[in-house]
Amino acid sequence: MLNLLKLLKFNSRIWFFLGFLGCVFLLSMGAYFQFVGGLDPCPLCISQRIAILVTGLVFLSAAIHNPAQTGVTVYAILGAIAALCGGSISTRHIWIQHLPADQVPECGPGLDYVLQNFPLFETMKLMLSGTGDCAKVDWTLFGFSMPEWTLLAFLMLASLSLLQIWNYKQAN
Repeated sequence: MLNLLKLLKFNSRIWFFLGFLGCVFLLSMGAYFQFVGGLDPCPLCISQRIAILVTGLVFLSAAIHNPAQTGVTVYAILGAIAALCGGSISTRHIWIQHLPADQVPECGPGLDYVLQNFPLFETMKLMLSGTGDCAKVDWTLFGFSMPEWTLLAFLMLASLSLLQIWNYKQAN
């Protein structure tokens, strides 16, 4: 049994790389639902994808760098912050989806139009506040919407990231 536990105990570099692969999987699923399933992402969906990308880039940087304890701690905290920021976006999305119909924000112009005609700050504000498009639930699995599954993924990524601080100490 002890040998099995030693086999399952990866170093931080491998765990960060596995976290990166998880982010690649999440982005691939988003692309699949958009381009194959025909689901157009709302502004909050796009914001969540950006947060997944940032989290994945932090994980990939940590895996490539393979730092010592201080570096692992820095990467772990940065990865957790990126994942928790994404989780907060998912939480907002879930909140909008559960609003009564009369309290759902109005639909806004398309993101292409906003990017071309509004300043960057206004575009970011729109992307993070959500629109009526964000209230629509197009897909569920086991009764949970895509933002709910994404929130779970963000929480798992943040946990994986922070666990590397402990993992590094245990491996050495």
